[in-house]
Amino acid sequence: MATSLDQLKATGTVVVSDSGDFESIDAYKPQDATTNPSLILAAVGNPRYAHLVDAAVKYAKEKGGSIEQQADHAMDRLLVEFGKAILAIIPGRVSTEVDARLSLDKEGTKAKAKELIALYESVGISKERVLIKIASTWEGIQAARELEKEDGIHCNLTLLFGFQQAVACAEAGVTLISPFVGRILDWYKKKTGKDYQGDEDPGVQSVKKIFNYYKQHGYKTIVMGASFRNVGEIKALAGIDFLTISPSLLEQLRTSTDPVPKKLDAQAAAQADPIPKVSYINNESEFRWSLVEDEMAFDKLFEGIRKFAADGLAVKKLLTDKLTA
Repeated sequence: MATSLDQLKATGTVVVSDSGDFESIDAYKPQDATTNPSLILAAVGNPRYAHLVDAAVKYAKEKGGSIEQQADHAMDRLLVEFGKAILAIIPGRVSTEVDARLSLDKEGTKAKAKELIALYESVGISKERVLIKIASTWEGIQAARELEKEDGIHCNLTLLFGFQQAVACAEAGVTLISPFVGRILDWYKKKTGKDYQGDEDPGVQSVKKIFNYYKQHGYKTIVMGASFRNVGEIKALAGIDFLTISPSLLEQLRTSTDPVPKKLDAQAAAQADPIPKVSYINNESEFRWSLVEDEMAFDKLFEGIRKFAADGLAVKKLLTDKLTA
């Protein structure tokens, strides 16, 4: 009998590996891969990836400048070194995240995205194989709008928890969104003290609503469920556009033959109970107020930004220590 992982792929869902540990990726044959500062921090502590750190430090020293400037160069190059290594394994695209500290800086986000794409191109990687990950703040969404339209740079809007974020991303024409299923579950479990399973999981319900809304209103933005806590959440979303899954959960799916029936379908979504169209175009204040009123989305967005920023700074400190050794 087919493995649960193979069954998941057979539903039409594109499987994406959520890892910086690229040596573990190939076993699961994903189409794409995603990284973030936390995953990179975990990976750089592994001696197997010391050569990537060394390459980034060498590049930064050649670029010159102050130690702070060199550390920034090394950080960017390290992200690209990981991305390049991952792209040698997978057939699709890799997601690379801009510095989370730029999450409230539209112009800074655009500039960093262009720098990362230029670095990828300098090592022979086309921008078509890269998704730039940006936090789903108002500033991040507007930066992505302009990057997609003006520069042809494809964006993955991450740290997405609320419906208003998903609507604004679709209106901005971004390539892909990453709604965080498991972190939504975490918030509700802490808030209510209840446990949730399968279709009752509030993270699953949130992503299903977004998927149905996109299909009903003809948006082309890819919905990629992310941040899973268990395989039940994954199975409940079988049939969605994309799912990005950690190696531990991919392994559970690969070693199981439990059934994974298709739960989501674009045609069925289009015919489901209609979800009224909402718009935030040229309405920044309405978007911001909607996000403020959504306690869960507001809390988790800025908690996520702080965590990614802290992990990014930890990687940068490691690189700074290498530069000054």
